[in-house]
Parts: sequence; structure tokens; C-alpha cells
Amino acid sequence: MGSMDFRTDQRQAQALSPRLQHAVRLLQMSSLDFAAMVRDTLGKNPFLETEEGEGDPDGPAPGPDDPGETPLKPEDGLLAPQAAEALPADGRDDDRDLWLADGRASMGRADDGEMSAMEMTAIETSLATVLHGQLNVLPLPPRDLLLAHMVVESLDDDGYLRTPLEDLLHLADIDPPTTLQDLQIALKRVQSLEPAGVGARNVGECLQLQLPSIACERQRALAQTIVADHLQALAARDVNALARDLGVDVADVEQVCDRIRRLDPRPGWRHGASHIAYVVPDVIVKKIRGQWSVQLNPAIMPRVRLNSVVADLFQRHRTAQNTEMAGHLQEARWTLRNVEQRFSTILDVANAIVRRQRHFLEFGTMAMKPLGLREIAEEVGVHESTVSRVTNNKYMATPSGVFELKFFFSRAMMSANGNACSGTAIRSLIKDMIEAERPHDPLSDAEITRQLARQGLVVARRTVTKYRQMMRIEAVERRRRHA
Repeated sequence: MGSMDFRTDQRQAQALSPRLQHAVRLLQMSSLDFAAMVRDTLGKNPFLETEEGEGDPDGPAPGPDDPGETPLKPEDGLLAPQAAEALPADGRDDDRDLWLADGRASMGRADDGEMSAMEMTAIETSLATVLHGQLNVLPLPPRDLLLAHMVVESLDDDGYLRTPLEDLLHLADIDPPTTLQDLQIALKRVQSLEPAGVGARNVGECLQLQLPSIACERQRALAQTIVADHLQALAARDVNALARDLGVDVADVEQVCDRIRRLDPRPGWRHGASHIAYVVPDVIVKKIRGQWSVQLNPAIMPRVRLNSVVADLFQRHRTAQNTEMAGHLQEARWTLRNVEQRFSTILDVANAIVRRQRHFLEFGTMAMKPLGLREIAEEVGVHESTVSRVTNNKYMATPSGVFELKFFFSRAMMSANGNACSGTAIRSLIKDMIEAERPHDPLSDAEITRQLARQGLVVARRTVTKYRQMMRIEAVERRRRHA
């Protein structure tokens, strides 16, 4: 019969404190997310304040050699003077005069009488506004108009109805209750509006709604068949397969496919602001007196500091009951320390990368050297995981463009003469080969592999295929069909 024994073991294990885990998460954030976090902390913590002369904690800050910008003055011609309107002498609040005064002031004309830039700026109209305006002029009963407006509000930025109609049944609290047939009729009304294709539930339906714009009846019927039954072949540009399946000449199929490709798969993009995700570089690389210099981008550095007045008052009148304020003070100190540590680490890693990849800055992608996280970690004196977090969502502005820090890392590939070559350089070489190929005789992945071998670069064909796909270059058959 077994016995029960108790035994004590001592083991050493690493554990991250909550503060250290938070610092790791901050290090991995992008600059925009980090600035938003600092702004949020600044609004909640009474011990933090923006530095003097800085209205925005993440706004541009003067560089080390920049004494700061001189404030603009009206006489500089860059600031439009505000119109000063006086009230009537009898003190009456004349609404008409105030309205006219407000209208004249809002015009914002320049000193020379020309229209201001703000006045000439086009007003952006959203897709929903355009569709609501079209519905409001239709002779519809209030119930039908309400349901059509509800469908419009359910469209996404592309103009698609991604939400199933069944999920919209409970949104309209009207009497009698809404039925699925009512919503289908409302959807048909929305789909009849401009731009053509709005209200579609998938790409095929969006294209079908735009097919009536094809004037030729025969081409329109053939396009209807292709969109309804052969959408995958259309996307793959497999004209020969379409012609064989439809029993139509290849020339006719090519003509119809070209007409279909001129349709708009995202009709909602015609209206409203285009959402562009701008990349803000974290570091800027410049060549100064023959040497490459790396500096932090002052536009991304939060200008925050400890409010010494509030901190001194708290320390003089601190009691055991002020635990919440003590926590705010500790959080403020940690925030300032994290800000300093974050940008110091980013700058150190960026300097190490520039020292290793200065040939890339001089000669371009073909001069990129193999580089691993371990090399940078050893030079900076941090762990590899720290380098990985620093290079995540961080960008470097160079004379050749803006690149993510991860772009400068690639594994080494040995050439026939024993020299190491980076994968980035090989991708650049493959791209140059494809751009120089004859349009009617494009290079296959196997032929690219053979040409690389003749240049002393032994690369597997599957590696060439992977690099080509990473650069979003189509396969040889599709490139040949396009030619």
C-alpha cells in the first residue's frame, strides 16, 4: 500500500511584476497609441502637466538646436484678423445684425479681399447623407421611408449591407411590426439609388447592380452570367477557361471582362472622407558632414513633466488617508520613467541599426546586409525580446523613404563564393529581374532561380516563390495573360 509523502523543493523562476509588464506593453505600442495613452494619463493624474509653452503633450517639440518657433502675428500676413462687430448703440440685441456679423466673420477673407483657404475647402459629404437626400424626395409613405432610412444607416463605408436583414427586424419599433418582406422591399429601394451598387451584400451582388450601365444587350447578358456563375474565374483572369465554359470566343470574353473590371466594387468610397493611415516616423536619419546621424522625431515625444507645485504640497500635507493621491504620484513618476526609457531604447536600437546598415542608406536595397535581433541586442545590451518589441510598429525616416525597423532585419543566405547575402537584397534582385522581363515572355520562378544561380546566389525555387508573393507580384501565367 502506497504512502503519502510531503516534500519541499526550491526553484528559481523569473516573474514580471505588474509595473514591468506595463512597461513592456508601453514599449511595444506604436507612437500614436503611446501618445494617446500619455494624454489619457495626463488628463487623470493631477501630478502631471505639459511643459511650458506646450499646449499638446504629443505635439511638435523644439529640437536640441532649435530655440523654438516665434509666435505668428497678424502683421505677418499668415493670420487673418477677426472681424470686430459692435452692437447697436441703444443696446438692442438685433438678431439680424448678429447673424450678418457672424456670417461676415465666418467668411475669413484675407487682407487683400481674396477668399481664404478655409472658404475654398470642399465640404465632405458622407454616403449616408447622399442616400438620405435621395430618399427624402421619393413619394414614399412614412413607414416605408423610415425602413429605407434604417437600411441606409446600416451600410458600411464600402456601401455594403454586412448585417443580415433578420438582425434589423428588432431595430424598427413601429406598429404594425416590421416583417422580413418589408425590409427586403426597403433594401431594393436603397439599391436603386446612386451610386449604383450601394446596398449590396457581397461583391457579386454589387457588380450585378451596376450591370445595367452596359449598353450592349449581348455583352450585358454575358456579363450577368460571368458575375453570377464564374466570379472566381473572373478574379483569376482565366479568360481561356471562361471562353471554354461559356462557349464564346476569347476576344468576346476579354472585352466583357474588361468592361466588368471598370465597375466599382466599393461604391461607398465615392463619398465621405478617405481614411488614410499615415505613418509617423519615430526616428529621423540624416547625413550630416558625411556621417549618418539619428535623432528622435520631436513630433512624437510627449512633453510632460511632474507638477512640482502639486507634488510639494502633497508631500508637506501627506497623511495616511491620502492613499489615492499617493498612488497618483507613484503613477506619475512611473509614467515619466517609462517615457524616458522608451525613447532612449528606441534611439539606441535605431543607432545600432544605422551603424550596421549604412551601406543600405548609401546604395539602396541591394546593399542590405544580413542582420539578426541578437546582434542588435548584444550591441545595445538588452534582451532579444526587447529589440523585437522596439522594432514593432516603429518607423525610421531615411532619404530613401520611411521604413519599419523590422525591414532592416533579414536572415543570411550564403552565396557560391561564401559571402553572406540578405533576403532583402535577393528580393530586390528578383523584383529588378521581373521588371526587366519581356512582357510577352515573363520569367517563371524556376527561370529566376537559374538566373540567380548564374550570379552565384543559390536560392531554392520555393524561396523565390515566397519572395515574389511577399512583393505581391503575380505568377508567370497571370503576367503573361496581362501582357
